[in-house]
Order: sequence, then C-alpha cells, then structure tokens
Amino acid sequence: MRLKLVKDETHIKFFKYAKITFGASVVAVIASIIIFLSNGLNYGIDFRGGTMMRIESPVDSGVGALRDVLSPLGLGDINVTEVFDPSTAVTATPSHEYMVRVEQQGDDEAQQNAAVLLIKQTLDANFDGLIYLQTDAVSGKVSGELIQSGIIAVLISVVAVLFYVWLRFEWQFSVGAVAALVHDVILTIGVFSLIGLEFNLSIIAALLTIVGYSLNDTVVVFDRVRENLRKFKTMDLKELLDLAINETLSRTVMTAVTTLLALFALYFLGGDVVRGFTFAMIWGIVVGTYSSVFVASNIVLWLDVKRDWSKPDPNAGTQFADIDA
Repeated sequence: MRLKLVKDETHIKFFKYAKITFGASVVAVIASIIIFLSNGLNYGIDFRGGTMMRIESPVDSGVGALRDVLSPLGLGDINVTEVFDPSTAVTATPSHEYMVRVEQQGDDEAQQNAAVLLIKQTLDANFDGLIYLQTDAVSGKVSGELIQSGIIAVLISVVAVLFYVWLRFEWQFSVGAVAALVHDVILTIGVFSLIGLEFNLSIIAALLTIVGYSLNDTVVVFDRVRENLRKFKTMDLKELLDLAINETLSRTVMTAVTTLLALFALYFLGGDVVRGFTFAMIWGIVVGTYSSVFVASNIVLWLDVKRDWSKPDPNAGTQFADIDA
C-alpha cells in the first residue's frame, strides 16, 4: 500500500485569506530586518577573525572551569562551548570535547600565534591529558573578504533565479519567485540574529541551498499554473492558482517531510559541527515551502498574467516558454 501524506484530490482555498498571509510575511520580513539592525549577527571565526581550537579531555573538565582559567589571560572575547560527538556517546570511555574561540589579536600573525601558545600552556598547566584536535586561525583581512564573497554569492544566485524564471515563464512569475527567495533569506538571517546562533561559512552554504530548494518548489507550482492557464482560459486566476497548488500539494508535502526527516536526524545526531547548518536548512525548508504558496503565488495573483496564450506577447518571457527545465 502506497504511503500518502495528502489525499489525491484536495480543495483547500489557499487564497481565501491571501491578504492576511501576505501581510504576515511582510511583517515578518520587516521584523527580521529590525532585529538584524538591532542585534547584528553572531559571526563565527570565519567572518570575525581569530582562532578556534577544538580540545579533547579525558574527564569532564567543564565549560565554566575552562572559561575561568582562560578569562584572566587578557585576550579579549573568549568563548568556550562543549561539543557533543555522538560517535563517542555510547563507548565505554566517552570523550569530552570543547571548542575554544578567541578573538583576533591585532593584525600581526605572530600575536595570534603567541595567543594560541599562551592558551595551550595555561590549559596544560591546569588540566591533565588534554589533546588539541584542531586549531584554525583566520585573519581579519581574510574574514572581511569572506563576508564580501558570501554576500556576492547570495546576490548572484538571486539574480540568476530572476533571469532563469523570466526566460522560462513571464516577468510576473519571475518577480514572485525572487520575492519568495528574498523573503526566505531575510527570515533566515532574522532568526539567526534573534536567537544568536553562530553565523559562519556553513550558514552561507545553507542559504544558497535554501535558495535552490525554494526555487525548485516554486517552479513546480508555476509549471502547473502555466499548464492550467492554457487549459482553463476563462477560469478566475485565484481559482486557477488554488487548483495548481492543490494539484502539486502531495508532491510538495512529501518532498518537505522526507527532507526534514533527514535534517532532523543530522540536527540531533550529527554533532555540534553541523548543527548550525542543519538548523538553517530546517528553517529554510519550512519558510521556503510557505513562501512558494503564500508569497510567490500571491504576487502572481496581484500582478496578473496574460490569459490568451495563442497570441505571443513581445513584452513577456513567453517566447522562451518551451525551453526545458
């Protein structure tokens, strides 16, 4: 028997409260921008510059004890967190791993190396049997370049989406798709600013993945909309959009649920290293699925589209409508 999360035929009126859902999205975007401007982001070593050390201890040394020993060194902002490694959780002698982050010590690489050496000497003098698994250093100049490259990567992906959808559909669809992507990215940045999760290069990768996922979901809906525009030339556009979304709802829900199952497994069992990335992906899948229906399709509804497909419109992107995906 085939598993079904949604019935074969649904008749949900997605646009019955279109003004409310779209208004909620606008409020959420504005709130995210305000939160970002007020709180900023908790940039990781990738974007802030500094040193990150991963340490393994044979006993539970405790985050507080490590922080108390390192704070008097006068190295500025020192952050100590415990790292959960599920691969050692069930062993007879589980390891205790900690992540130590130290802010950039000036522009001189020698100063940063001296800080790392001082940290190691201090920890070795106070704790026995420590093993230094990983030490990463990023200079302030490199971190600034990484921020710029990350912003450019996200902007290029959004512009590429705008161009692709414009060629494949009409400009109204393109505006709707890009608005949905911008909505997803801003809300993701907003939630990271609100809860203070570390924002690093892996989150940039998550944002780009969210853009791709949201676009895929949106294009599936738009493809069905275009088919129905040709099939039901006199149907009210609101009813036509409702029909298209209902026809693709089973596929949308199944894709989202199966993707979320994998992401939740990574979030709870993958350890601290991938937790930020998986959280961003989980959040992005939820808002991406929402925006495909209540943002992208809403904008298409308000902008209206050409209904007579027998006559080409030189001002629209329909001359490329037969290009394969």
